[in-house]
Amino acid sequence: MNPRREHFGSRAAVIMAMAGSAIGLGNIWRFPYIVGEYGGAAFVLAFVICSIFISIPILLCESVIGRRSHQNTFGAMQTLAPGTGWKWLGLLTVITPIIIVSYYSVVGGWSIAYLFKALTFQFRPEDAESVSGIFGQFVSSALPPLLCHLLFIGICSLIVFLGVKKGIEKFSKTTMPVLFVLIVLIAVYSLTLPGSGEGVRYLLAPDFSKLTPKAWASALGQSFFSLSLGVGTMLTYSSYVSSKEDLVLSGAGTALSDLVFAVLAGFAIMPAVFAGGITPGAGPGLVFETLPYIFAKMGDAAPVASAVVAVLFFLTILVAALSSAISMVEVGVAYLSEEKGVSRGKATLGIFLFACILGIFCSLSFGPLSSFRILGNSLFDFCDKLCSNYLMVLGALLFSVFAGWKIKKEDFLDELSNSGSIKGRGVLNATIYYLIKFVAPVAILLIFVLGLFG
Repeated sequence: MNPRREHFGSRAAVIMAMAGSAIGLGNIWRFPYIVGEYGGAAFVLAFVICSIFISIPILLCESVIGRRSHQNTFGAMQTLAPGTGWKWLGLLTVITPIIIVSYYSVVGGWSIAYLFKALTFQFRPEDAESVSGIFGQFVSSALPPLLCHLLFIGICSLIVFLGVKKGIEKFSKTTMPVLFVLIVLIAVYSLTLPGSGEGVRYLLAPDFSKLTPKAWASALGQSFFSLSLGVGTMLTYSSYVSSKEDLVLSGAGTALSDLVFAVLAGFAIMPAVFAGGITPGAGPGLVFETLPYIFAKMGDAAPVASAVVAVLFFLTILVAALSSAISMVEVGVAYLSEEKGVSRGKATLGIFLFACILGIFCSLSFGPLSSFRILGNSLFDFCDKLCSNYLMVLGALLFSVFAGWKIKKEDFLDELSNSGSIKGRGVLNATIYYLIKFVAPVAILLIFVLGLFG
């Protein structure tokens, strides 16, 4: 263990940082949509089951690897499996989050632009019919999205540059409580709108007939991707966790925070969507096209409340996007500073420049470079599908195999029990180990196969 290495200061800091990594744009637009598509409350139940029995164990396997080694993703493989090919897993999980943050920061930039639009009262009732079209015009233009992308990745890089305690921990401990307060306020407002009851039924009415194998795979996939598994962020953050911290409680707290936020996001968005007479859809369109239209329409009856909620909503999106992006930048910075001997400042600058350049081309793929295609996809979509459908899945599969089959069982259980100092959880810890060893790899392959052919 490197005594000069920074560490999170408390369990609250650990949970806030990990929850920040997990909570992102996917919780805000994707979870509400697929809940309604796959049976409402029935899907929520499937999501909880998948989180408890599969996703939390995978999160814990990354946590064990991270804290056991107190190294970045590449260094962890070198420390725990020296002289083997497992180092390539470490390198894979350095590259993947850097690619992700490059195009993710483009969407994060959109949230900055729309927060500015909300602050300057651009969602007016008299312009309601044209508000939805603003999104297409904005993303297809060249300069404004680029400037917002650069600002977003710049903010992320600045926070990471400040370090683990002064940057990541301070940001997470400040913004995570604010994020939950914001989403609760929006949910309360959304539930008071006329016609919001349909949105509540959309989310909660159980329809067990829709719980098909594909629905279970979607529940597992949502839980899996929602917790940022397979990209090294949880491993990297866990490497900053004290040897006295209870990994099981921290992992459970992270997963619970992620689940609660996702459910609150559902109640913040879907009742408003139905109150506005809009058919719910998925993807960025729901956030950047449909909701501005709803805010504009609400301005007829309550202009002040509508303007305030619009500001709160896009502020929520921005904070959620930042918290996830920061964890991805940190993975690359930790690798460069610890494996290549680069100072934290230069490492952060290097990741910033790479993300800027790739992100610029991803942003332009909505406009001037829209005709450039890779396997039929724009550069933005290609990067997204490559990471989400393949690299993240491969990373999580290999992490579970490494933890279950390469690390000795007694070492794994020793990490969960803090060298035996945590008593009375022998059966629980053993169950977690066997879930990682036998269940998780099969479940991840199931996600991949059903996602590929479903």
